[in-house]
Amino acid sequence: MKTSLCVYCGASPGISPRYAQAARALARGLVERGYGLVYGGGNVGLMGVIADEVLRLGGEVSGVIPLALLEREVGHSALTRQFVVKDMHERKAMMAQLSSGFIAMPGGMGTLEELFEMLTWSQLGIHAKPVALFNVDGYYDSLIGFIGHAQTQGFLQERHAALMMVESEVDALLRRFRFNAA
Repeated sequence: MKTSLCVYCGASPGISPRYAQAARALARGLVERGYGLVYGGGNVGLMGVIADEVLRLGGEVSGVIPLALLEREVGHSALTRQFVVKDMHERKAMMAQLSSGFIAMPGGMGTLEELFEMLTWSQLGIHAKPVALFNVDGYYDSLIGFIGHAQTQGFLQERHAALMMVESEVDALLRRFRFNAA
């Protein structure tokens, strides 16, 4: 089975054009390394940007989208594989099952929720897959600071904080993922 990375990112493009540029750069990095993309199945925001770029470059894209979102016409219609599921819980579980690792790009509440669920699952030993922040233009600096604060206040052990890899450049980020690509 092809090695695929799950990318969590916004259904919005954000205000800086740098976010879309970073999504396209990440797409190129995935395709160059022979990795497939697993993502939320949408055609909007950064989700649409990264999926479109992976497809344009000849890569494989697997989308996982709840039926309710598909019916709102935010589902991407040109993916390699599109899985339609009943709800967000089933979506996250399937995305985790299809993926060898996880990257969070800039995004909102949903992106943060997905990121922290995968970190928690790693902390609890439910999976041993790498989890990373793609810290585009310092987007996650405050979150990284908060993780340090939680650690100094005794709510997060150093070994658990270290589960979240952080990089701001595509090549450095993808070097942290060690797989044998198909």
